[in-house]
Amino acid sequence: MSAIAVDDVWKYFGDFPALRQITFSVNPGACIAILGRNGAGKTTLLRILAGLSRPAKGKVTVLGQDARDSATRRHVGVLGHGIAIYDELSALENLVLFGRIFGLKDPRRSAMEWLERTGLAHVRDGLVREFSRGMRQRLAVARAFLHDPEVLLLDEPFTALDDRAIALLQNLLREMLARGRTILMSTHQLREALELATHVGLISRGRLAFHGERPPEMLTDPSWLYRTYGEA
Repeated sequence: MSAIAVDDVWKYFGDFPALRQITFSVNPGACIAILGRNGAGKTTLLRILAGLSRPAKGKVTVLGQDARDSATRRHVGVLGHGIAIYDELSALENLVLFGRIFGLKDPRRSAMEWLERTGLAHVRDGLVREFSRGMRQRLAVARAFLHDPEVLLLDEPFTALDDRAIALLQNLLREMLARGRTILMSTHQLREALELATHVGLISRGRLAFHGERPPEMLTDPSWLYRTYGEA
């Protein structure tokens, strides 16, 4: 069974087809980097995979179930542009709240663990509205990992992180892959993504121009895929 399966997915904004005939699958334990220029449809695809948006046509399953099922979403960690944390709560209160939503047995203990792992333990009682963008992104990372998800969906996960935080996130993702978890990320920061990716997909003008194992050429020339398939 595929961890993620996308079958003939279309998405329209008005009459404009933001996604057209997207079909691919991701095996358990793989890490796929979804690439594409601004406006290509990457974020739209991730929102559909996360169950936050419904395709106009086609089918999406995560862990063999409909992506919008609440039971499915309990096994998925999401890190997106909106970050989805509450400004008027503290860092600790945010994670405890999400821990309860995910049904964790000891939400506070899990929250404290992930605040420590993301370097936020010293500001656990600080209000999120007072955090820098980088601190907010670290908290969003903690929230995505909090419930030990089987599938991680990450939209521009390295945005606003300094070099130390990028290294931390990469190590967390390597740890997840070593445990057989599945990762799908969209990013413009190719070098960071390609250090982790086993597969890549390229979206060009709403279509999947390439999907497969990471081409070896990309390790020395990250822009190779764009030049070769970018106008497909």
